[in-house]
Amino acid sequence: MSRKTILITGATDGIGLAAAKALAADGHHMLLHGRNQDKLEATREEVSADAETYLADLSNMTEVNALADKAAARSGKIDVLINNAGVFKTTEPVTPEGLDIRFAVNTLAPYLLTRLLLPSIPKDGRVVSLSSAAQEPVDIRALKGNQQLGDMDAYAQSKLALIIWTKALAAEHPDGPTFIALNPGSLLATKMVRDGFGIDGSDVNIGSDIITKAALSDEFADRSGEYYDNDGNGFSDPHPAALDVEASAQVMETIKELVGLG
Repeated sequence: MSRKTILITGATDGIGLAAAKALAADGHHMLLHGRNQDKLEATREEVSADAETYLADLSNMTEVNALADKAAARSGKIDVLINNAGVFKTTEPVTPEGLDIRFAVNTLAPYLLTRLLLPSIPKDGRVVSLSSAAQEPVDIRALKGNQQLGDMDAYAQSKLALIIWTKALAAEHPDGPTFIALNPGSLLATKMVRDGFGIDGSDVNIGSDIITKAALSDEFADRSGEYYDNDGNGFSDPHPAALDVEASAQVMETIKELVGLG
């Protein structure tokens, strides 16, 4: 397999770190994103000496724009974008802009980053975006920051919104790249699971293995716009709300409005 340039967000721990290490071990050039410079440098040393690092707070769309600009300028072509970074429980659930941080990080940031990097991703490239088995219909008021939600409701809605925009971008770009929404596996041994549920969780390699497969294997090449559920070991339908044309159109209109893209 030819050497790919792969950008992965949230690469400094958990599934993201495991996936980055596996992909680097296979000889791919890694672009590592994180929000803590010291952790990023430690990750680069652990992953690969030639990996590039990118610092950004994905709850801030200005920083997402800057991340996209830097990655595109430094790397030129990006073969695979892995939108892995995510937030579940946090002591500060509302961003300075008044948005729920789950929607900001889990939905808006990966959509904006993907849209901005599309000119750098070849037609045979991939965009793999991490969703979840937790999915709920999106409350537009909550997406806009006008309705406060509990942690699980916000998380589940943000992950369904990610599936919605994955399907929308696939429909808008029928010639590629391939857009995949992926549940990497429930309750894996990540900081998110430990903090959110107080349990150790299952082996993170369950998640990293399917991420690398979705990023590179032929099995996923012609499945653009689809949802893969690793709990069920296959492609499946997401929550029915993601298949509701009218509701999905409203979600997409709101996402584009919030990130400043038409």
